[in-house]
Amino acid sequence: MAQSAEEKLNWLAQKVNAGEIETVLVAFADHYGRLMGKRFEAEFFVEQVALHGTHGCDYLLTTDMEMEPVQGYRFANWELGYGDFHLVPDLSTLRPASWLEKSAIVLCDLEDERTHRLVEVAPRTLLRRQLERAKALGYTVMAASELEYYLYRVAYAEAHRQGYAGLEPAGYYLEDYHLLQGTREEPFTAAARRHLKASGIPVENSKGEWGLGQHEVNVRYAEALEMADRHVLFKQCLKEIADSMGLSVTFMAKPHHGQAGSSCHVHLSLWKDGQNAFAGEESYGPIRGSTVFGQFLAGWIAHVPDLMPFYAPTVNSYKRYEDGSWAPTRLAWSYDNRTAGFRVVGHGSSLRIECRIGGADLNPYLALAAALASGLAGIEQGLTPPPIFQGDIYQARHLPRVPYTLGEAVEGFAHSAFAKGVLGEAVHEHYTHFFRTEWQAFNRAVTDWERKRYFERI
Repeated sequence: MAQSAEEKLNWLAQKVNAGEIETVLVAFADHYGRLMGKRFEAEFFVEQVALHGTHGCDYLLTTDMEMEPVQGYRFANWELGYGDFHLVPDLSTLRPASWLEKSAIVLCDLEDERTHRLVEVAPRTLLRRQLERAKALGYTVMAASELEYYLYRVAYAEAHRQGYAGLEPAGYYLEDYHLLQGTREEPFTAAARRHLKASGIPVENSKGEWGLGQHEVNVRYAEALEMADRHVLFKQCLKEIADSMGLSVTFMAKPHHGQAGSSCHVHLSLWKDGQNAFAGEESYGPIRGSTVFGQFLAGWIAHVPDLMPFYAPTVNSYKRYEDGSWAPTRLAWSYDNRTAGFRVVGHGSSLRIECRIGGADLNPYLALAAALASGLAGIEQGLTPPPIFQGDIYQARHLPRVPYTLGEAVEGFAHSAFAKGVLGEAVHEHYTHFFRTEWQAFNRAVTDWERKRYFERI
């Protein structure tokens, strides 16, 4: 049974009094899904911050990856003076950060300093708004996100000095399900499983993946907001464990040409009155499900082009979409078929939809918000899913394809009446500017590929 906020705070106070917790990290996820925030002395957190929150500069929702304040946002800019927003700890997320010495961590919602309303452009708020829609229809949303990553036998600082080139992977042959290679990586992976579990993030399993040094650790499913919280904490935990061990781990969608990309497969189901609302007796190809299942699936598929940057947010995301690479390239659904963008799995109470489009670089709050916005629209509009596809979807050239570039995806998002409608005009404008800025930054950059190709021979 989940602990109440009061029980969580009492737990922390006892740990602080016993000298077991000295530091509390107060964090939130920015647009990239990075955790930002402050470290507090634990006594001060218990006495002040837990109930009253703290402050952060609102420029944090308008920066690029390099922390440069980007102009063109209405939310925060030089003219408005870059004031503060309020970080409000969600005490239901308070937990030990087992991988750090004598530390706990809590995730926050962001509020406007004057009105104390949720900051509408904050990623966690976007997911909250879609969960409110689901609740109004009587549904609880259960989700899981499967994250893949590459592990290297070089520290982050050294990888930076090397220009992230020539890094030694943790494995030297494809290790998908290989227990021997997994054993070689077990000092890191076991530490990750142990610390995740000790930090209130229950783990199911770990396994080698289809790349050199590529691995996956699966976390148990949960209600959607809790799952998104687990996702961002998972990434922080693994990066910091790797850093402490002189290793590095990347969640890039496609770190290497010619090798598998790293995905984030999102599993989702709706529940009502303690029962899986997707379970039913209607026929969908070889499976049986409810009308709600079919409508949700139809909406999710139909609106992928409208919200594609929420599943694939970086330039690198689109390098992953190669036929025959285990990454989906076409918008279709099938039953237990890993070539499909949407893979339906389970039956009865375990029936769920797995979206395989997202890469490991996605922001879970945005991806789950996109999934819910789309699926709920399918229910509200009574949509019917396309026929099930059976066979090799990579060969199905007649099916609609995912965008080829971030630029293409952003313009689809920017001109989408659906995206503007479900997000609201201000939020839609904000994220259009964010993703366009990322695409423009890439277009201005001179890459190693260009120098190697053109420096001498052009």
